[in-house]
Amino acid sequence: MDASDIVEWLQSSPYSAEEPSRRGILRFSNPDDYEQFLLTMQAKQANCSDLQKRPIIRHLDLIQAISLPAEPRDLPPSLNGRLLWEEDIPVRVHALPKGSVVTEKGIPWGVKHIQAPQVWNRTTGHRVKVGVIDTGVDFTHPDLRHSLERGINLLHRMALPQDDNGHGTHISGTIAAANELQGMIGVAPRALIHPIKAFDHNGTAFVSDIILGIEWCVHNQMDVVNMSFGMKTKSRSLLNAVNNAYRSGILIVASSGNDGSIGTIDYPAHYTKTIAVGATNQQSRIASFTNRSSLIDIYAPGDRIVSAWLRGKHREMSGTSMATSHVTGAIALLLSLKPGLTPGQIKSIIKRSAKPLRNSRKAPRMAGELNVKRMIKAADLL
Repeated sequence: MDASDIVEWLQSSPYSAEEPSRRGILRFSNPDDYEQFLLTMQAKQANCSDLQKRPIIRHLDLIQAISLPAEPRDLPPSLNGRLLWEEDIPVRVHALPKGSVVTEKGIPWGVKHIQAPQVWNRTTGHRVKVGVIDTGVDFTHPDLRHSLERGINLLHRMALPQDDNGHGTHISGTIAAANELQGMIGVAPRALIHPIKAFDHNGTAFVSDIILGIEWCVHNQMDVVNMSFGMKTKSRSLLNAVNNAYRSGILIVASSGNDGSIGTIDYPAHYTKTIAVGATNQQSRIASFTNRSSLIDIYAPGDRIVSAWLRGKHREMSGTSMATSHVTGAIALLLSLKPGLTPGQIKSIIKRSAKPLRNSRKAPRMAGELNVKRMIKAADLL
């Protein structure tokens, strides 16, 4: 492939920043073509002020692709079959309407329910690197000040990934809050949260934002990644990113969705190389709002979960997002104790050690509920 063909097309194509709601991902079917394109693009940019003014073209190196606004038209015939087009789909965080701000302190019911405190004498998730691809985090929250690393803001690269929504702060609190006396304590209080802000203040992102977040996690060697969001449409580009992370030794934990659907779950939880999480309530029953199917790997507390919120507050929220953060915290506990485990081994331990749900005898293939004490016991047998 002559890489200058696509560079020239990019210069002349009618894509525009005036259509920010329509984006596309252009994947190179041959990695060598992508490398050639990058070199040609770099050389052209040095001599072309028009290309220099177009930062709206984003490189997705993890999957050998580029992201750009709008849909390409009149793709040169020489590029047919060498480039694969896919719509850059909007994605939303998984949470039901916000509950009330609360003053509850200590260990939340979900953390107790999965029996995390019963293994803290052996593991607290010490130094395990947790990537949280979400809305950012409240860096001023007292419950999180010992658990946070800088991370990255993909929306404004020079800024901290400061949370302007609340969802990412809530997720991070369940994973690794560490302020039991004045605030709350999470599942793995000595794990390190690396917030990756890919979602705006409305809790919305594009698939390309998620891919860039996964890419950052791979390059910065995260141990586990929390992805509490989803979409109904399958994305080949996101699948490739998830699979590449898995091959790099990084397991992604994803939420199944909150539509109450039976027989289907959202993407990326739908992909086999993730851990797909559904939600339970305090009675160890599947929450009415959770999507469920045979693709669910584990259930965890997701109903009326209290965790950190913006401006140092705490809020009660429900959703499969909240369930996912319990599982991510549990994996941090596991990896602190057994740092050499592969993503496949982690997934096997989580599923094998699950506690049977109430009434699950009627559906023997149904996944069970997360139980950290059983999980550590299963890991000890390896």
